[in-house]
Amino acid sequence: MAEPRQHFETFKVKGGQLLDRIREIIEEGNARRVILKKDDRVLLEFPLSVGVGGAAAAVLFAPTLAAVGAIAALVSDVDVIIERRPPPPQELPPAEQTSGENAAQSPGN
Repeated sequence: MAEPRQHFETFKVKGGQLLDRIREIIEEGNARRVILKKDDRVLLEFPLSVGVGGAAAAVLFAPTLAAVGAIAALVSDVDVIIERRPPPPQELPPAEQTSGENAAQSPGN
């Protein structure tokens, strides 16, 4: 089975808001990688661990957040590119797949 396509999200952030926005992304827990760019030049690119959020993320990513803070102090606008995990496929619960009344009324019967 082929792996689902990667999902990228791109937005601009002012230098003063960069650190807060990166912390939010880490806490969301569904990002794989973050890339910071200025004028199409990569300033920083870092992967995010699977399943790490909250206080554990703050400890694990402290050095990375320090680097992000230094970048925020030096640049005015930064492009943030986030590679996210694709959402899991939606499946109906077994009770809804073939409920008795709806199955009897299906057009193929």
